[in-house]
Amino acid sequence: MSKKIIVLGAGLVGKAIAIDLAKSHKVTAVDIDQDSLDLLSTNHNINTVKINLLMTQDVVKDLVKDYDLVVSAVPGFMGYDVLKSVIEAQRDIVDISFMPEDFSELNDRAVEMGVTAIVDCGVAPGMPNLIAGYYNEIMEIENFEYYVGGLPKIREYPFYYKAPFSPIDVIEEYTRPARFVENGKLIIKPAMSEPELMFFDNVGTLEAFFTDGLRSLLQNLENIPNMKEKTLRYPGHIELIKALRSVGFLDHDPVTINNTGIRPIDFTSKMLIKNWQLKPNEPEFTVMRIIIEGKHDNLNKKIVYDLYDEYDNKENISSMARTTGFVATANAELILQSKFTDKGVFPPELIGNNEKCFNYILKYQEKRNITYKLKTFKGKAE
Repeated sequence: MSKKIIVLGAGLVGKAIAIDLAKSHKVTAVDIDQDSLDLLSTNHNINTVKINLLMTQDVVKDLVKDYDLVVSAVPGFMGYDVLKSVIEAQRDIVDISFMPEDFSELNDRAVEMGVTAIVDCGVAPGMPNLIAGYYNEIMEIENFEYYVGGLPKIREYPFYYKAPFSPIDVIEEYTRPARFVENGKLIIKPAMSEPELMFFDNVGTLEAFFTDGLRSLLQNLENIPNMKEKTLRYPGHIELIKALRSVGFLDHDPVTINNTGIRPIDFTSKMLIKNWQLKPNEPEFTVMRIIIEGKHDNLNKKIVYDLYDEYDNKENISSMARTTGFVATANAELILQSKFTDKGVFPPELIGNNEKCFNYILKYQEKRNITYKLKTFKGKAE
């Protein structure tokens, strides 16, 4: 049965979400960028509303009140306020904003308002959480780690990188301290620390380094004694980013220039957006490896999921938009089809512990040619 859905944000990922959902539902997309909205309304059966999403809570509540579901695809710095407003409007929501705040603080209010909110449901965070949540139910996990990156196929000097979503969100990953778990203890190190080289089929050698991608896993799967997450880039990229950081270009505290205060991170994001912007139809890919090690039925078990996905030439959708957006739309369908009806704020690990939800999300993506290749290794427990 067709439902009414509003998608907040029509960037690369927001557009992919709107296009996918519009195949089965009545979709409205909201953004400040008229060109993005025109692309959707001209080529797809999607209604559009031009509005600045940096709006008051009352405006958001009024905007979403008549819809069956809200999907938030706004930049991270806007995510918490939008999530809070939608909960106050008593609308169910799927969120991919990667907000820096602790979304669990809104759980009690969501329960009180009778709202289902699924958050962090992209490629990563998202799919690793889902997979960890599933296996945490059926085995004793001793080690969980994942490595993920979205990159252009052509390395272009000087950064060897293009941002498939908002540059400020990428830069935030480079500035938030990275948290991981080692022998049951929480460790905090600067982002971009402990780089290592790794080889991937179809790609070659990439550089992996710590970022703060574990997020809610640190609280919800605290029984796992070893957990870490690393971002993947072409070798050489993070040395340039570290140089920018060392001289203050990534700082949040404003500096005064000609009597005007400006945050260096905002200036840097503005300057990098042209250099990092993907060109129309530019080939790019998403690569991820998820590793789970532990015991199951008195056997040592190692589970490895590998993802490699490329730009979709048929629908002209980037790989990062596909691999992120279709996780969100799969979770949207869980809510719309009443396959998941619990009330509160749920990261993906609390969805993955339900086997039916876990299988549904994997199969939903397979239908869209996004496949997580599974390898399992077994041995006698010591």
